[in-house]
Amino acid sequence: MAGKNLFDKVWKRHKVRTLPSGQDQLFIGLHLIHEVTSPQAFGMLKDKNLTVRYPSRTYATADHIIPTDDISRPLADPLAEEMLKALETSTQEFGIQYFGPESGKQGVIHVVGPEKGLTQPGMTIACGDSHTATHGAFGSIAFGVGTSQVRDILATQTMAISKPKVRRITVNGVLPEGVGAKDLILAIIGRLGVNGGLGYAYEYAGEAIDALGMEERMTLCNMSIEGGARAGYVNPDQVTYDWLKGRPYVKDYASMVKYAEEIKSDSDALFDDEVFFNASDLKPMVTWGINPGQVVAVDEKLPVVESLPEEERETALRAYEYMGFSENEKILGKKIDVVFIGSCTNGRLTDLREAAAVARGQKVAESVTALVVPGSQEVSLAAVKEGLDKIFIEAGFQWRLAGCSMCLAMNSDKLQGQQISASTSNRNFIGRQGSPTGRTLLVSPAMAAAAALAGEIVDIRKTGAAS
Repeated sequence: MAGKNLFDKVWKRHKVRTLPSGQDQLFIGLHLIHEVTSPQAFGMLKDKNLTVRYPSRTYATADHIIPTDDISRPLADPLAEEMLKALETSTQEFGIQYFGPESGKQGVIHVVGPEKGLTQPGMTIACGDSHTATHGAFGSIAFGVGTSQVRDILATQTMAISKPKVRRITVNGVLPEGVGAKDLILAIIGRLGVNGGLGYAYEYAGEAIDALGMEERMTLCNMSIEGGARAGYVNPDQVTYDWLKGRPYVKDYASMVKYAEEIKSDSDALFDDEVFFNASDLKPMVTWGINPGQVVAVDEKLPVVESLPEEERETALRAYEYMGFSENEKILGKKIDVVFIGSCTNGRLTDLREAAAVARGQKVAESVTALVVPGSQEVSLAAVKEGLDKIFIEAGFQWRLAGCSMCLAMNSDKLQGQQISASTSNRNFIGRQGSPTGRTLLVSPAMAAAAALAGEIVDIRKTGAAS
């Protein structure tokens, strides 16, 4: 009898029943909430006179609307203050643990969960945020959900969901110098497409995946959703266990490891589909368009529309019009106005170290505004202890407070007009970074830092700063 993959094992352990709709009712072990999608859900509970079923399984923080320059209360933005108050009131009323700005533990929800040890192998995790797939880096299966599902989970600790198929993406070999997890996931999306993962969960495997640190694995899984996948995960191993050891919410380390070993994909596990990549073929990547699949290696030219699959041509034409770029143009040397280093994709300590290694002793170009936004207050504290803040400040970067910042721009951190940003975030959609005409190029932390110094897109491999 063939073995089982992790996704199937975890799903089976958490399935309550099959519903008349054909979907499964799935028990959610960990529910994470923030200030944007939870107020409406709490309002729905109150309208129906319901309570929170298992408040001890839900944890909250504020991230999307939090300013990164001044968090004194009341917040300068009245709507942001209202949303923050709503979260504070609801978590207090229902007995939910809240990591607020004054706690020293606030941050982007997908940074806070793992750093606290809330995220552990073999869990089912849900959050009212697209990039919940991040938590799959620990061998959990994690889903972004809508507000009505946030309500359902608060009320019942379960959600209705159709079981996706599982595709294994195997990356063998060694990633070249200057190429990291952000480049890897952009290359995967570039090849499989932004809709390539529809109906699938992605299991990432292979020598190159095994060699990634936990924070790189989080970057990888974070952007699974950008490739259309419902979730993405990496099987837990010693790297996972070492990272989690001693975290505040890891109460029984031995039992956690034992369970993790049980739910790992079997060596003979079956998958619905398999895709293979050779790590040595990969290069630093840069997006050029209006979705993360519109991406090229830094030394490549932008594609000719007629050379693309027919279903991608219309979007490519729209992207060229919006971005003001042309077919066969080089991405290398493209002038940029803003650099954003942060987000749930690349706002962790190792990301900041990577960018600081490039910025050390250098100066940001006079034409560039550069922001560094730690993913959490704890990341910020750790970075300050290492002196990373000083490296950035001396180089001319702005060192900000923790939050989502310019990823979604639901605060005052926004592009202006047609500015072009080199961003370590996860989406380059039209208007994503706060300006309806702003333009976003997605890159790795090292590439973003190098662009800030040069004032244009450069090849990190040729700067002497690749690692």
